[in-house]
Amino acid sequence: MIKQLTLTVLAASVLSACSMAPKYTRPDAPVAANYETSSATASNAPRASEMGWRALFGDQRLQALISAALANNRDLRVAALRIEEARSLYNIQSADRLPNLNGVATGNRARTPAALSSTGSSVVTSNYQVGLSLASFELDFFGRVRSLSDAALAQYLSTEEAQRSAHITLVSEVAKAYLAERSFAEQQALAQQTYEARAAAYDLSKQRFEVGASSGLDLRQDEALTQNAKVAELTLRRQRAQALNALTLLVGQPLTDLPPAQPLSEQTIRTDLFIGMPSDLLTQRPDIRSAEQSLLAANANIGAARAAFFPRISLTAGVGTASNELSGLFEGGSRAWSFAPQLVLPIFQGGRNIANLNLTEVRKNIAVANYEKSIQVAFREVSDALVARDLLDEQIEAQRLAQVAQEQRLNLADQRFQNGISSSLDVLDAQRELFSAQLTLVQARLLRLTNAVDLYRSLGGGLLETTVAQAPAK
Repeated sequence: MIKQLTLTVLAASVLSACSMAPKYTRPDAPVAANYETSSATASNAPRASEMGWRALFGDQRLQALISAALANNRDLRVAALRIEEARSLYNIQSADRLPNLNGVATGNRARTPAALSSTGSSVVTSNYQVGLSLASFELDFFGRVRSLSDAALAQYLSTEEAQRSAHITLVSEVAKAYLAERSFAEQQALAQQTYEARAAAYDLSKQRFEVGASSGLDLRQDEALTQNAKVAELTLRRQRAQALNALTLLVGQPLTDLPPAQPLSEQTIRTDLFIGMPSDLLTQRPDIRSAEQSLLAANANIGAARAAFFPRISLTAGVGTASNELSGLFEGGSRAWSFAPQLVLPIFQGGRNIANLNLTEVRKNIAVANYEKSIQVAFREVSDALVARDLLDEQIEAQRLAQVAQEQRLNLADQRFQNGISSSLDVLDAQRELFSAQLTLVQARLLRLTNAVDLYRSLGGGLLETTVAQAPAK
């Protein structure tokens, strides 16, 4: 009996090699074949997908913040736990492809009253059994169980890729939050310096007004500029505090015991990355790979839905010993076995199977649309980053020259005012324009740095520098 059962299970495993899932064909990428940019990068430039974030950021404080975020960020922790959840679901589903053998020991004693006994007297009967049982093992002739297992595996892999995407996104968000905080800190320092200078000028203007050397209009203009500088300083102080709060949330712990921060002008983030073709994104971006695994899962579910239209054959069997006495369980002649195949042929399901098939096909179409959208989003992000990379260096240089010109303008206006050639209005206007130029230069440097981070992320960077769960054997 055991030999026959083994042969049956082996034959079932061979027959279950077939699948009714549609043959998977990767959808065409709905984007242009090349990026519309004049940017040129050497072919030997590093690939973002092969570069760790430590090689991208030179700021020791930023590296410490990213390390802490990877260890403490709750969203990333949930993403890692989602991998464990998906792996367990896959292991549960794949277990249905193998027979479940159980050791069974049962005992039963019953008393039949005399009124119901064929002998006219009460009877006590006993029944004891020990053995192995095969619990309703489905012979997967049409690949239903295999398709469900393939779908669970693809969903697991999709979750793993989603965790990789979350890892890369967290690195880039911590970097951008840190750079934003540095930008607000520098702008606040400029606003504080401007306020102090204008406050001193306002005190001098009050003295001149009191002795009749200037008009009330000049005094009120100095006062307005001083208060405007104070408003700007308070606004930037609030924005910096909020940026610190956002950074603390990303890091997942208080920002203490960190290396000193570097100003934006000394930040070095590599932008000479290998760009490649849009088709390279299909393998470099984990979010695209995740979307494709979800598409594969939807494709496999169609196979399971199709198999539901065909007969389902399952085996229930058992082998062991049986006796009406415990002491006789292992005596000669006590061998017992059972074999109960079952075939279930769907005849009338009220349209359930058809509706389920339609549902799986619609879900596949949704997965295709999501996959195509993920490609389009990735293409746009890379294109935007490349366009900005080509122009931001020129913008920063032009803004630096504009700031130099405003500084010279202020010096000339102040000299003309001191010599009585022009009024204080020219000086006040030059001060206002210089302050605006200084803030704009800091903001332009922030844009260039955040663009470098966005380019790294959009190209699929980078290597995970933490342990990543391994895929289970298929």
